[in-house]
Amino acid sequence: MTPRIAAAALSFSTLLALTACGADSSADASSKEATLTIGDQARTLQTIVAASDALKGATYKVKWAEFEGAAPLYQAVQAGAADTGYSADLPALQALSGGVKVKNVAALRNDGKHVGLVVRKDSGIDSVKDLKGQKVVVSSAKGSVAEYLLANVLKQNGLSYRDVKVQYLLPTDAQAAFASGKIKVWATFGVYQAVGLEQGGKLLVDGADGRVSGIGFVNASDKALADPSKKAALTDFLKRLGTALQWTSTHQDAYAKAIETRNGADASVARTLASAAYSKVLPVTGDVNTTVQGVADLMNGIGVLEPNVDVAKSADPSVLK
Repeated sequence: MTPRIAAAALSFSTLLALTACGADSSADASSKEATLTIGDQARTLQTIVAASDALKGATYKVKWAEFEGAAPLYQAVQAGAADTGYSADLPALQALSGGVKVKNVAALRNDGKHVGLVVRKDSGIDSVKDLKGQKVVVSSAKGSVAEYLLANVLKQNGLSYRDVKVQYLLPTDAQAAFASGKIKVWATFGVYQAVGLEQGGKLLVDGADGRVSGIGFVNASDKALADPSKKAALTDFLKRLGTALQWTSTHQDAYAKAIETRNGADASVARTLASAAYSKVLPVTGDVNTTVQGVADLMNGIGVLEPNVDVAKSADPSVLK
């Protein structure tokens, strides 16, 4: 592992605090209107918002709560240490299934290429069917979007989820094990997928072409939604986030540079992440709920999502119309 890649990996291992951290992000730091504590993973949203200057002129304050993965992020939301969560569809479903008091308030959309099954080049695994009998490490906890990709492609290739042996590891732990050759098959996402491909990995399959839904969610705690000033601020924040995501799609070089600077990522990893970002913020519509219900039903059918979730009842479409 090169020093630059090591620095990138290690920078993400520092994000596990269960309290809000980071500087306020607001053009009006003296605002008494509201303070939103936005939950984030690996500085993703914070980097997008800062690089695009999306909060310029906001009349509320934003604090950031940073985490390595969705599981600790939703623990923080449950504990009241963050007002919002942010994740792909399945981690949000897992949080809801586990009783976290949140509602999905906005949908995010991308092409699914940010999720993948990465295998070591010397593994002898060249197709999904070669996974039969193999141990697969899934990042981060039970119910990640990487686990849905694994389950879905196994099904598409005539295999059962019982045909593989699943082990769960947080992304930085899995990254270290993959780099040292202790892991042959890694179901992962985002920066960890990009780093894995630089550390002797090859992409077996990614989430494009409907292998994952490509839908993510921003959700908010019931407590935050019950606060009129926070709910109004969240509506404004989501609109600004939509503008910021549009900026990333038209300024990929600048966005990649921001990932390098703010996240400590290697230049090639930053470019990969910039090209795989969510591109839109959308209302939580019936079509979104129907698509994600299919994800929930598949994972419930293999015993990963227990109990199942009624996706439509877990949404609050009033925040972003």
